Amino acid sequence: MSTLAARRRRPVDFWPGFVDALSALLMVLVFLLMVFTVGQFVLSDALSGRDRALERLGAELAELGRLLSMEREAKAAARQRGEELAASLASVTAERDGLQTELAQTRAERDARHAEATRLAADLAALGELKRQLEAEVAQRLAELESTREKLTVQTELSARSAAQVELLNRQLAALRQQLDEVAAALELQRREVAERDRRIEDLGRQLNLALADKVSELARYRSDFFGRLRQILGDREDIVIVGDRFVVPAELLFPSGSAELQPEARARLDRLAQTLREVVAEIPSSIDWVLRIDGHTDRRPIHTDRFPSNWELSTARAVAIVKHLVTAGIPPQRLAATGFGEFHPLDPGADEAALARNRRIEIQLTNR
Repeated sequence: MSTLAARRRRPVDFWPGFVDALSALLMVLVFLLMVFTVGQFVLSDALSGRDRALERLGAELAELGRLLSMEREAKAAARQRGEELAASLASVTAERDGLQTELAQTRAERDARHAEATRLAADLAALGELKRQLEAEVAQRLAELESTREKLTVQTELSARSAAQVELLNRQLAALRQQLDEVAAALELQRREVAERDRRIEDLGRQLNLALADKVSELARYRSDFFGRLRQILGDREDIVIVGDRFVVPAELLFPSGSAELQPEARARLDRLAQTLREVVAEIPSSIDWVLRIDGHTDRRPIHTDRFPSNWELSTARAVAIVKHLVTAGIPPQRLAATGFGEFHPLDPGADEAALARNRRIEIQLTNR
C-alpha cells in the first residue's frame, strides 16, 4: 500500500518521449535538406547546361551574322565590279567598232589592190598565152625552115629569090626570138611588182595596227592626267567615279531636275574644266586625233513636256549644253562631241531612288576620233 502510494506520488517523466520526437523531427529535417540539396544540384546542373547551349547558339548566330555580312559585301563588290566591267566593255566595243571601220577601209584598199593584182595576173596569163602562141609559131617556122633547108640541100642550084626568102625567114626567126625574150622579161618584171605590192600591203597593215595601238596607249596617259585634274575640280565626292575610260558625273551636280539649263556653280566648274582641258591639250602631240565626248543619260522615269517629249531630248540637250559652254570657254568645236542615250544605258538596273540617281549622269570621255 505504501509502495503504490509512493508510485502515485512520483511525477510522470516526459523527457524521453520528447527527445525521441525531437530526434525524429531532426531526421526528417535532415532528409528534407538532403532532398533540397540534391534537387538544387540537379536544377543548377540543368540551368548550367542550358546556359552553355544558349552561349553556343549565340556564338553560332554571331558567326552566321558575320558570314552574312561578308556575303553581302562580296555581293555588292561583285555587282560594282560587274558594272565597271560592263561600262569598260561598252567603251572597248566602241573603240573596237572604230578600229573595225578603219580595218574595213584598209581591207577595201587591199581588195582594190588585189583586184589590180588579179588584172595584172590576167595580163600575165594573156602574155603567157601569147608567148606560147609565138613559140608555136616559131616552132612551125623552124619546122618549115628545116624543111626548106632540107629541100635546099637536095637542090643543087639556089636561086636568088630562094636565098632572099631564107634570109627573110632567118631575120623573122631572130625577131621572134627577141620578142619572146622581151615578153619573158616583162612577165618576170610583172611578177616582181605583184610580189612587192603584196609585201607593201602587209607592211602597211602591220604599221597601221602598231600606230593605232601606240595612239590608244599614248592618249590613255593624257586621259588619266585629265581625269585626275577633273576630280580635283568637281570635288572628292563618292558619287563621282571613273568607269573604264569614262568620267561619270551625277546630273544633279550640273542641272536642276528635269532641266537642261546649267546651274551657276556648274558653269564655274565647266570653266575650270575648260582651263584644265586646254592645259592637257597643250601636252598632247598633234599626231593624235582626239575628241572630248559628252554623253547624257537619264533614269527610266518618263518625261513629257513641250521641250522634252522624251528622255532622248533631255539627255541630248544636257550634253549639247555642256558642249556649247565649253566652246564659249575656248575649246575648239571640232574637238567636242555631244550624244544623248536617254534611259537605255543604265549603270544600276534597280528601281529605288539610289539606283535612279546613279543612272542620271553625264559621262566625259577623252578618246580617239
